[in-house]
Amino acid sequence: MVYAAIDIGSNTTRMLVADRSGQRILSPQYYRQITRLAGNFSSGNELSPESIQRTLTALEQFHKILKKNAVQKTRIVATAALRRAVNHQFFIDQVKSSTGLDVEIISGEEEASLMTSGVLSVIRPQPEAAILVDIGGGSTELVCVTENKVLFQESYNLGVVQLCEEFAGHHQRQEYIQSIITRFIRQLKSYNQCKGSYQLIGTAGTMTTLAALHLNMDEYNPEIINNHELSYSWIKKTHLILEHMSIPEREGLRGMEAGRGDLILPGLQIAMTLLNGLNLSTIKIADSGLLEGVLLGLPPGDTEQ
Repeated sequence: MVYAAIDIGSNTTRMLVADRSGQRILSPQYYRQITRLAGNFSSGNELSPESIQRTLTALEQFHKILKKNAVQKTRIVATAALRRAVNHQFFIDQVKSSTGLDVEIISGEEEASLMTSGVLSVIRPQPEAAILVDIGGGSTELVCVTENKVLFQESYNLGVVQLCEEFAGHHQRQEYIQSIITRFIRQLKSYNQCKGSYQLIGTAGTMTTLAALHLNMDEYNPEIINNHELSYSWIKKTHLILEHMSIPEREGLRGMEAGRGDLILPGLQIAMTLLNGLNLSTIKIADSGLLEGVLLGLPPGDTEQ
């Protein structure tokens, strides 16, 4: 059976088409477009017509791929941008009218849970205790896991698109980031089971882009990205280098994804603040996350269009 998962993120719209054996993903095909759905939010928290059209165009292309591959089960999830947007139903109706696809807005809690499933499917060896972080365009999910059991999870109003567009500069962004990370650490400490030494594991675009930069990748390879480790000292050094470069210069670097040149700095700030707050010196990277968690969560059964 051929499965598909689509993640309509605040910055990137992604699709995974694959077969599956239990909790293993077989012959995966990945598709992605930076559509920046959360870009240029109006003062009334409305998605802009331009961001809607960019995302709709991507989904129309994805729909053609679904038909070509005779996909039998599909789930399409949307996250922070649509949770926040007052005109989210208009967007959902436009997608349905144009493609016949049903978009489901999931909660931050479900997003964190699905992300956890996807991340742990590729991390080797499995950590006894870990903090998982998914830095997205419109939100950041943080999860405490011990022996594959989720003890604490929360979705925070902290995304790289939001930080770029709503905060004037580095210092304002840093104050806001620090307030969120401080709240997370305080919540973490209040859970008596969430104690001890953690491995920090990062997923999503900021983290995978940093790994690709560190590896000086000409062609992105998720198998090499998975389980790659970055040090705090390298992340800090990279931030200092990138902040003195123009956006086109950043996007000309090997490993940097086009469209991420302005977003990488706030993503780096979040990563550094989290490492500092947890007193950790390294972060392990997972290419798998929400998208894989959605596909692994699809139930087997009869054909579904």
